[in-house]
Amino acid sequence: MSKITLIISLCCLLFLGEKEQIRVDDSNNLKQETLIRPPYLKAGDTVAIVAPSGILKNRQQEVQQAVDLLKSWGLHALVGEHVFSQDNHFAGTDAERCEDFQKAMDDPSIRAIWCARGGYGTVRILDKLNFTKFKEHPKWLIGYSDITALHNQFHNAGFESIHALMCTSLTDDLNDISESIETFRKAIFGESLTYTLEGSSYNRVGEATGPLVGGNLTMLHTMLGSNTSIDTSGKILFIEEIGEYKYHIDRMLQSLKRAGYFDNCKGVLVGDMSKLRKNTTLWGSSVEQLILDALSEYKFPIAFNMPAGHEKDNRALILGRRVQLKVTSEMSTVVFD
Repeated sequence: MSKITLIISLCCLLFLGEKEQIRVDDSNNLKQETLIRPPYLKAGDTVAIVAPSGILKNRQQEVQQAVDLLKSWGLHALVGEHVFSQDNHFAGTDAERCEDFQKAMDDPSIRAIWCARGGYGTVRILDKLNFTKFKEHPKWLIGYSDITALHNQFHNAGFESIHALMCTSLTDDLNDISESIETFRKAIFGESLTYTLEGSSYNRVGEATGPLVGGNLTMLHTMLGSNTSIDTSGKILFIEEIGEYKYHIDRMLQSLKRAGYFDNCKGVLVGDMSKLRKNTTLWGSSVEQLILDALSEYKFPIAFNMPAGHEKDNRALILGRRVQLKVTSEMSTVVFD
């Protein structure tokens, strides 16, 4: 083979390799934008109520409220066999919680899986779940907090899911959380969702479009290094937290940053940072400034005051759905496609 022929051959191989890489990257981007959207609910459909995390001790009334709420919308509820089981911290053993969740995933008559509460425990059943039958009959996953681990897994499996209130979020007077309930209803029935957020002097002004991902910051941090961690490239990240010290929040953000979590992120939407604990050594700035400082090297927009997380006002977010985020100091808008 002549030198000229060899050079041409090598150039062709390099070109084909670049084309293949471009094709793979394009495929990945396409996957991000075309997650499977489970069928929206309609009257007569059945929702499974399961407890994949913490114990529901003396919470029967709240679960009954959830059943009644679904009934008022023309839906049926199927409460998992082990919802009120008890195994120390958990709503039953890992095997029992997994069994209820797997049954809900596999049953073609179930149209949505509504988690009764969060707490801690979903990470213990993640690797036991089988998506084979679920892929034949996709359904909505609904919950927040510890359920973030499941949202991550559903996202990486290629499905949209709903970050929204859970059964134990319901109050004695549902009028107290009417906005949360209404956005929950809109999300599961396929009505449009648009939010106008109160402005903040901490907002980083800008616009971004991309799939919305995320959830509880601790859970996102917990998933790092596993196949349940989310690739945030080209996406808008939502975060919320409860009961942490400010330095814990900074530590988690720094860990995510060092892992490249924000390198190709399109924007950040900050929900409630609730019941923050006070350390003996004060942090010295607001949690908003903490977040801005941790993400100071990035240019994407950051919007505060999203009413979602561990407060009564917990608006529904469709994870995996493309959103348009516009941020000014006076207000921000979040529009779901």
